[in-house]
Amino acid sequence: MIDRIYMKEALMEAEKAYAKGEVPIGAVLVFGGKIIARAHNLKEERKDPTAHAEILAVKEAAASLHNWRLNGSSIYVTVEPCPMCAGALVQARVSTLIFGAWDSKAGAAGSLVNLTQFPQFNHRMEVYGGIMEDECKAIMQRFFEKRR
Repeated sequence: MIDRIYMKEALMEAEKAYAKGEVPIGAVLVFGGKIIARAHNLKEERKDPTAHAEILAVKEAAASLHNWRLNGSSIYVTVEPCPMCAGALVQARVSTLIFGAWDSKAGAAGSLVNLTQFPQFNHRMEVYGGIMEDECKAIMQRFFEKRR
Protein backbone atom coordinates (compact mmCIF):
# COMPACT_ATOMS: atom_id res chain seq x y z
CA MET A 1 0.00 0.00 0.00
CA ILE A 2 2.78 2.46 0.84
CA ASP A 3 4.38 1.77 -2.55
CA ARG A 4 1.21 2.99 -4.27
CA ILE A 5 1.24 6.22 -2.26
CA TYR A 6 4.79 7.04 -3.30
CA MET A 7 4.23 5.92 -6.90
CA LYS A 8 1.26 8.29 -7.10
CA GLU A 9 3.65 11.07 -6.09
CA ALA A 10 6.05 10.00 -8.84
CA LEU A 11 3.14 10.03 -11.30
CA MET A 12 2.34 13.60 -10.26
CA GLU A 13 5.92 14.48 -11.19
CA ALA A 14 5.46 12.71 -14.53
CA GLU A 15 2.36 14.84 -15.16
CA LYS A 16 4.49 17.97 -14.62
CA ALA A 17 6.93 16.73 -17.26
CA TYR A 18 4.04 15.97 -19.60
CA ALA A 19 2.68 19.50 -19.21
CA LYS A 20 6.10 20.88 -20.22
CA GLY A 21 6.40 18.66 -23.29
CA GLU A 22 9.04 16.50 -21.63
CA VAL A 23 8.98 12.71 -21.72
CA PRO A 24 6.70 12.10 -18.73
CA ILE A 25 8.87 10.32 -16.21
CA GLY A 26 8.74 11.24 -12.54
CA ALA A 27 10.66 10.16 -9.46
CA VAL A 28 10.49 10.59 -5.71
CA LEU A 29 13.23 9.59 -3.30
CA VAL A 30 12.22 8.47 0.17
CA PHE A 31 14.39 8.38 3.28
CA GLY A 32 13.18 7.69 6.81
CA GLY A 33 9.59 7.38 5.62
CA LYS A 34 9.57 10.88 4.09
CA ILE A 35 9.94 12.16 0.56
CA ILE A 36 13.20 14.11 0.55
CA ALA A 37 13.43 14.69 -3.20
CA ARG A 38 11.12 14.80 -6.18
CA ALA A 39 11.85 15.42 -9.82
CA HIS A 40 10.71 14.93 -13.38
CA ASN A 41 12.48 14.88 -16.73
CA LEU A 42 13.83 18.27 -17.78
CA LYS A 43 16.07 17.37 -20.73
CA GLU A 44 14.34 19.72 -23.16
CA GLU A 45 13.97 22.62 -20.73
CA ARG A 46 17.58 22.46 -19.58
CA LYS A 47 19.05 21.30 -22.89
CA ASP A 48 20.83 18.70 -20.79
CA PRO A 49 20.95 15.00 -21.72
CA THR A 50 21.53 14.07 -18.07
CA ALA A 51 18.42 15.86 -16.74
CA HIS A 52 16.49 12.64 -16.16
CA ALA A 53 14.08 12.44 -13.23
CA GLU A 54 16.25 9.94 -11.35
CA ILE A 55 19.44 11.97 -11.68
CA LEU A 56 17.72 15.16 -10.55
CA ALA A 57 16.11 13.39 -7.58
CA VAL A 58 19.44 11.85 -6.51
CA LYS A 59 21.15 15.25 -6.67
CA GLU A 60 18.38 16.86 -4.62
CA ALA A 61 18.44 14.05 -2.04
CA ALA A 62 22.23 14.21 -1.68
CA ALA A 63 22.03 17.97 -1.13
CA SER A 64 19.23 17.49 1.40
CA LEU A 65 21.19 14.89 3.38
CA HIS A 66 24.57 16.58 2.85
CA ASN A 67 25.87 13.18 1.76
CA TRP A 68 26.27 11.48 -1.60
CA ARG A 69 25.68 8.10 0.05
CA LEU A 70 21.94 7.48 0.07
CA ASN A 71 22.05 4.17 1.97
CA GLY A 72 18.65 3.30 3.39
CA SER A 73 16.76 5.27 0.75
CA SER A 74 14.19 4.14 -1.79
CA ILE A 75 13.45 5.69 -5.14
CA TYR A 76 10.10 5.43 -6.91
CA VAL A 77 10.23 5.99 -10.66
CA THR A 78 7.40 5.75 -13.16
CA VAL A 79 9.55 3.97 -15.78
CA GLU A 80 12.42 1.51 -15.42
CA PRO A 81 15.69 3.48 -15.31
CA CYS A 82 18.02 3.69 -18.29
CA PRO A 83 21.69 2.64 -17.96
CA MET A 84 22.81 6.15 -16.97
CA CYS A 85 20.21 6.41 -14.23
CA ALA A 86 20.66 2.85 -12.99
CA GLY A 87 24.39 3.55 -12.73
CA ALA A 88 23.74 6.75 -10.79
CA LEU A 89 21.47 4.87 -8.36
CA VAL A 90 24.21 2.30 -7.79
CA GLN A 91 26.83 5.03 -7.30
CA ALA A 92 24.55 6.84 -4.83
CA ARG A 93 24.05 3.63 -2.85
CA VAL A 94 20.24 3.79 -3.10
CA SER A 95 18.91 0.72 -1.26
CA THR A 96 15.65 0.06 -3.10
CA LEU A 97 14.33 0.85 -6.56
CA ILE A 98 10.60 0.64 -7.19
CA PHE A 99 9.40 1.41 -10.70
CA GLY A 100 6.17 1.31 -12.66
CA ALA A 101 6.51 0.51 -16.36
CA TRP A 102 9.14 -1.82 -17.77
CA ASP A 103 11.26 -0.45 -20.64
CA SER A 104 12.18 -3.15 -23.14
CA LYS A 105 14.21 -0.70 -25.27
CA ALA A 106 16.43 0.95 -22.64
CA GLY A 107 15.63 -0.56 -19.23
CA ALA A 108 18.67 -1.26 -17.07
CA ALA A 109 16.96 -2.82 -14.04
CA GLY A 110 16.01 -6.13 -15.58
CA SER A 111 14.45 -5.60 -19.01
CA LEU A 112 17.42 -5.12 -21.30
CA VAL A 113 20.25 -5.37 -18.75
CA ASN A 114 20.38 -5.27 -14.97
CA LEU A 115 22.95 -2.81 -13.68
CA THR A 116 21.15 -2.47 -10.33
CA GLN A 117 22.13 -5.99 -9.29
CA PHE A 118 25.31 -6.54 -11.28
CA PRO A 119 27.36 -9.03 -9.24
CA GLN A 120 30.74 -7.36 -9.81
CA PHE A 121 29.61 -3.94 -8.60
CA ASN A 122 30.30 -3.03 -4.99
CA HIS A 123 26.64 -2.08 -4.44
CA ARG A 124 23.41 -3.78 -5.41
CA MET A 125 19.85 -2.78 -4.58
CA GLU A 126 16.50 -4.42 -4.18
CA VAL A 127 14.33 -3.91 -7.26
CA TYR A 128 10.56 -4.12 -7.62
CA GLY A 129 9.06 -3.45 -11.04
CA GLY A 130 5.51 -3.22 -12.30
CA ILE A 131 4.09 -1.14 -9.42
CA MET A 132 1.06 0.71 -10.85
CA GLU A 133 2.33 -0.38 -14.24
CA ASP A 134 -0.90 0.39 -16.13
CA GLU A 135 -1.01 3.99 -14.89
CA CYS A 136 2.68 4.52 -15.60
CA LYS A 137 2.38 3.07 -19.11
CA ALA A 138 -0.73 5.12 -19.83
CA ILE A 139 0.93 8.50 -19.41
CA MET A 140 3.80 7.44 -21.67
CA GLN A 141 1.39 6.17 -24.32
CA ARG A 142 -0.67 9.36 -24.12
CA PHE A 143 2.48 11.47 -24.54
CA PHE A 144 3.83 9.59 -27.56
CA GLU A 145 0.41 9.35 -29.25
CA LYS A 146 0.11 13.13 -28.93
CA ARG A 147 3.54 13.64 -30.54
CA ARG A 148 2.71 11.54 -33.61
